[in-house]
Amino acid sequence: GETFDMYAMTCAHKTLDFNTVLILINPDNGNSIEVRVNDRGPFIEGRDIDLSWGAAKKLGMLNDGVKTLKVKIKPNT
Repeated sequence: GETFDMYAMTCAHKTLDFNTVLILINPDNGNSIEVRVNDRGPFIEGRDIDLSWGAAKKLGMLNDGVKTLKVKIKPNT
């Protein structure tokens, strides 16, 4: 029920609850962001998260397409 915004800090995950906040870290450049799960997917074997364009840009991985990231679930506060 949420309109997709390619610039938002959002992601898709197969099983995590909607609105779960993840901390993603690109180990190659140290960039880190927080994203919110708002969709299901990806449905390609071997992939766990599908990022919005904006999230991928902030992580510095637009040219990579697919990348291994460090992922942490942000605790509820």
